[in-house]
Amino acid sequence: METDTIKTAQGDLVITFLGHATLMVTFGGKTVHVDPVSAEADYTRLPAADLILISHDHHDHLDLEAVKLIRKPETKIVGNPDAGRQIPEAIVLKNGESQTVDGFKIEAVPAYNIRHEMSPGVPFHPRGIGNGYVVTFGDKRVYFAGDTENVPEMKQLLDIDIAFLPMNLPYTMTPEMTADAALMFRPKILYPYHYGETDTARLSALLKDEKDIEIRVRKMK
Repeated sequence: METDTIKTAQGDLVITFLGHATLMVTFGGKTVHVDPVSAEADYTRLPAADLILISHDHHDHLDLEAVKLIRKPETKIVGNPDAGRQIPEAIVLKNGESQTVDGFKIEAVPAYNIRHEMSPGVPFHPRGIGNGYVVTFGDKRVYFAGDTENVPEMKQLLDIDIAFLPMNLPYTMTPEMTADAALMFRPKILYPYHYGETDTARLSALLKDEKDIEIRVRKMK
């Protein structure tokens, strides 16, 4: 498993890249699991969760068996309304809502398709359903975008230090759309994730002149 360590004013933020859209973050002695899915990790070998974030209920983002494996009696779970229907104990956040949970400020932001559809008039991810999350770890703001395209609401994102943006067709964004998204809010570090067979080098080429945006590619197919 690959890990990156980000320095914050309150200690190290350690990001573990499990695969696809599945991540583990440790900070301040606490473990946060993002969209845990058993196909991406052996959760019997990973630390239990203090906090679980679930962006939406598609099978590659919500896996009830994975949740069961990492859940402790005191684990807090935050999800969109669809996830809340499957996990009644979850704290449900809708687009635009925020809450401090287990010491972490969590902001739910829109995640949806404006272009790609499974059939005419039916997007893969309809507006108002799925969440992205902006989570504050010490003095760092981390954006886990979930399944989204370069939606106009991204222009309202402020002071994003680290961003995870999805980049695969037909479900989310092309490299061009991902680059456009990044330019809306200019994260200091950009990780493409959920990218399947998409050429990540194309994204790097598109943003090569943006010296204030560092692109880091990890194994997140």
